[in-house]
Amino acid sequence: MEKKEMATKELAKANSLGSIHIADDVVGIIAGLAATEVEGIAGMSGGIVSGVTEMLGRKNFSKGVKVEVGEKEAAVDLYIVVKYGVRIPDVALAAQENVKQAIETMTGLSVVEVNVHVQGVAFPQEEPVVEETRVH
Repeated sequence: MEKKEMATKELAKANSLGSIHIADDVVGIIAGLAATEVEGIAGMSGGIVSGVTEMLGRKNFSKGVKVEVGEKEAAVDLYIVVKYGVRIPDVALAAQENVKQAIETMTGLSVVEVNVHVQGVAFPQEEPVVEETRVH
């Protein structure tokens, strides 16, 4: 399996003191963190690139996120797994709003779109049934 190269393109902003560079991966991490904060999202998905949808833990926040950053705008694709029983349109809308606000607040970029791709549903883990034995 081939390792994906890190994004080398950076957002550059010049001011009187110099320039500010924000890497695409930074925008991806912001988006991933903001998405996982939304109630109803069980985790991020690795997408379908490898042919297998894989649940990813909360350690690598840029996984399950694809960003395209221009000079002043950004577009984001989120690949999520939702918890069973949630209303998916509500969760997706909350993720869109949270990601947009986080990126715009932290980077100053204008987010033109946040596309949410629901890759799966996580079912609650069943609690092991422990039978009580009574001693008479």
